[in-house]
Amino acid sequence: MPAPRHNLGVTLPVSGMSGNEIWCLAQKGYTPGELVVGNSVCSLGLAGGIGAQLRGIAGGEVGNVTALISEGRHAAILRMEQEALKHGAVGVTGVTSELRHLAGYTEFLSQGTGVHGRGGEHVFSTAASGMETYCHLDCGYEPVRFAMGNVAYALGLGRGLMGSFRTLGRGEVHEFSKMYNDIRHTALTRLQAEAAGLGADAVVDVRVQILPWGPSAVELLLTGTASRGPVPRADGQITTSELTGEELWNLAALGYAPVEFVMATSVVSLGVAAGLGTLLQSLSRGELPELTSLIYEARERCLDLLRQDAARVGADRVIGNRLTLRELMPGLIEMVAVGTAVKRVDGIAPHTPLLPVQAVIVERGELEDPMTRSEPGVAAGNEMRSARSGQQAGGLVGGLIGAVFFLIALAAFFVNFFVNS
Repeated sequence: MPAPRHNLGVTLPVSGMSGNEIWCLAQKGYTPGELVVGNSVCSLGLAGGIGAQLRGIAGGEVGNVTALISEGRHAAILRMEQEALKHGAVGVTGVTSELRHLAGYTEFLSQGTGVHGRGGEHVFSTAASGMETYCHLDCGYEPVRFAMGNVAYALGLGRGLMGSFRTLGRGEVHEFSKMYNDIRHTALTRLQAEAAGLGADAVVDVRVQILPWGPSAVELLLTGTASRGPVPRADGQITTSELTGEELWNLAALGYAPVEFVMATSVVSLGVAAGLGTLLQSLSRGELPELTSLIYEARERCLDLLRQDAARVGADRVIGNRLTLRELMPGLIEMVAVGTAVKRVDGIAPHTPLLPVQAVIVERGELEDPMTRSEPGVAAGNEMRSARSGQQAGGLVGGLIGAVFFLIALAAFFVNFFVNS
């Protein structure tokens, strides 16, 4: 029987980087090291679990779940960086932060690839790939540390019932719109605060994920790379950007810099009357005017909110805008718009005159699978599929509630008709 590999005395570095990443980092004086991992397995405890369930019924942020997730993710990141130090690395690229449920407990897992080269006082960590890291460095963004801001929240029983009632009337559900807008801006504020605490003045490569947590709560997670940028904002606030490394490089070549990652939400209800009309119209071929106009109005409100946020921070325009539509419950729709506000800045330019082709080649592993492609700004993968499964289960309950209210409204209509006849 052959001896296992770990007894052969062979020590070879195992890297998660592609050839293009290795080439790009070599231009900045870095070489690939080992894959590094950090994890933390946590439990809310009995009292914490009961408290989370009660808070979930009430709705809004579930504070103890937010704190547990934040602590677990940060513990995993720290252990990953400590492992990189043991291997003599000066930084970690391609950092991810995952959440998994195991036997009733929660594991937080972080991993990336260590790099060797010129180092500072501390190991840096970045969410960017080797190619994006090249772009960041070349246009003046020095990575400091992988950063995050999160909010665990629940719709709540009260809001869920109110949402079912509000589906009786057509138009925006202002209470829901405000709640979701507040949650997104809270997560962004926490991301900026963490970057400021690290001595950074920017967070680049911001990514947005919506992840399931238990039967009733979800986590909104914003991650990115806290960095020291080429030109700090005039107002002293932390710059945030969802743009890719290549986009940052090209913008810098044009004299533009990101100012702030902007988000907006509008939650709308189709309404029983409009819903009945749409249902009847859907029996025949053609456009559904009520649904068309409702979604158009939600889109315009979201874009107006983006413009207001961009104007507030003194930006010239919003780029990279993407719109996502999702159903919260039957008859209740959320429109989400995201983008990056940018501004022309004097004295900003990349170090190299042309971006090398190796920095823009699409890796084979990055090609999208149309069967698993996620919505813009929302994570793909097993966690997202779990979230969709949860939404389907919740949608069944919401559908039954909506059906009951619909039948009540329909009965009231006929009673009123016969009484007045």
